[in-house]
Amino acid sequence: MYDTISEYQFRDWFTANRPNNFSYDGLKALFNYLEEYEDSTGEKIEFDPIALCCEYTEYENIKEFNENYDYDCKTLEDIQYYTQVIEIEKSEGFIIQDF
Repeated sequence: MYDTISEYQFRDWFTANRPNNFSYDGLKALFNYLEEYEDSTGEKIEFDPIALCCEYTEYENIKEFNENYDYDCKTLEDIQYYTQVIEIEKSEGFIIQDF
């Protein structure tokens, strides 16, 4: 059973229930990424916010990513070698699919 949710409902759920997982702009980027994935694959995604919290992590910058993973990546392209990267507009921040 699937229910279609809007970007507002998506952000609202996280803001009310998991406010520390993603920033406002991060939620917008993640929602757009998931919608684009659905459109390009034709596969519907079930809204499972706990799974999204476990599967994706937002970082403020590359330095924070490197500290968490103990890597020495210099660019987002370096990080893309390891995993999916979702860029956050007008920010140094980004979201990765955890690995």
